[in-house]
Amino acid sequence: MKKFFDDIKKDIKFKSAGPGKKLTEDTSTKPEKVQSSSSGKNNRHAPSEGAQMAGAAALARIEQHQRPKVHTSQDAIRNQVKRELQAEAAAQAEKEKVHTTEETQMLVKDLTNLSVSGVYFTCPLTGATLTKSRREVHIKEAILMRFEEDAVEASVMMIHTFNKDKEKVKAAVDIISKYVENIFKNPSEEKYRKIKLSNKVFQEKVRCVEGGREFLQSLGFTSVMLPVEGQEEEEEFLVLPVQSPDDLELMKERRDRLQRGEAVRAQLDRQAQVFRPSPNAQRFELPPEFYNLTAEELKREQQQRSDLVEKNAMLRTKAMREKEEQRARRKYNYTLLRIRLPDGHLLQGTFYAWDRLPVLFEFVRESLVDGWQPFELIAPGSQKIQESDEVALAECNLVPAALLTFAWDAAVQADIAAAGGKSPSLLKPELLESIQSLS
Repeated sequence: MKKFFDDIKKDIKFKSAGPGKKLTEDTSTKPEKVQSSSSGKNNRHAPSEGAQMAGAAALARIEQHQRPKVHTSQDAIRNQVKRELQAEAAAQAEKEKVHTTEETQMLVKDLTNLSVSGVYFTCPLTGATLTKSRREVHIKEAILMRFEEDAVEASVMMIHTFNKDKEKVKAAVDIISKYVENIFKNPSEEKYRKIKLSNKVFQEKVRCVEGGREFLQSLGFTSVMLPVEGQEEEEEFLVLPVQSPDDLELMKERRDRLQRGEAVRAQLDRQAQVFRPSPNAQRFELPPEFYNLTAEELKREQQQRSDLVEKNAMLRTKAMREKEEQRARRKYNYTLLRIRLPDGHLLQGTFYAWDRLPVLFEFVRESLVDGWQPFELIAPGSQKIQESDEVALAECNLVPAALLTFAWDAAVQADIAAAGGKSPSLLKPELLESIQSLS
């Protein structure tokens, strides 16, 4: 407030200073004479005593009722924004906490309703049970660990497993086989026992394939820096010492192992499970892994199919519907199958959608006590499926889930009964030990 009145006083002094002058104005002109207070009377009169008292009272009232301070500084603005952001963040955190809790509760609820908890695999090297996302990493680690036991076997696995391009793998195997063949035919020729790493063929065919160099080293090749004619700097070579006849035979045997090598793949875990007789045998709740779609795509498609069922049934011919069903079946990666046994128990297993019928029959046979006896399986719609048919499960409309009926061969059972034999036992005891009830 004091600064406010000081500014007013300065403004009054400025206005009372008289007219200003231009910078270009001649300063030699004599200024006008100003009458001094001693030479003339002062025209201004001092305020009366009443006016002075009124002014003092007004100033006193202003000082007592100062206007509230307005915070307009940058710090005040930043502090206000910070407080608002903190409040907003706290509200969002609370909202997310509630949402996460709801999702967790829904997830737990969904898991309890699933017919199977997920899709799992078994590593053929370690026997470990793996999720889909973990299987490739685990197999790579298992192969690398085998180098300590058998470098040849590990490098062969590495070549056929780590590289997805089969054509590149074949090209690398062919070149390495040629190296071995040349050494076997010309064991005393040094040039066949040296491989220049900058060689174009080696670069394009072998070096680009993971495991190629490791296999050569398992044969006995070692890295050596050698001079090259016409070059100042040495280059890296893989060099094989002179081999004895026995060593040469061993090289050929290892080459054959390379040529016969196959990729190491995790095997689908069937997750064999037995359930007690249940009216819910045809009810399936599958996890997302069973579908070759994202969760959002699956939800959208189910909604679309639900909306258009009646319309499509009226407008499409039978051939058109069958063609659409074939396309739909290609969207499934796996299928969950249940087999209802004569005593009402249910045998459940997970399969690839493209597994053939003999795979299904073998699964059932391995679960039976008397698997040697012939039996048949009946698909939905009373369709008998034959073990001899090399048909994919998807082509038999057994995806993404289906309930089949098991029946012993009637003729064989008649012969057993005529001979006074008993009805065979069904499932193996180890499966019955973990029997469950369908929810």
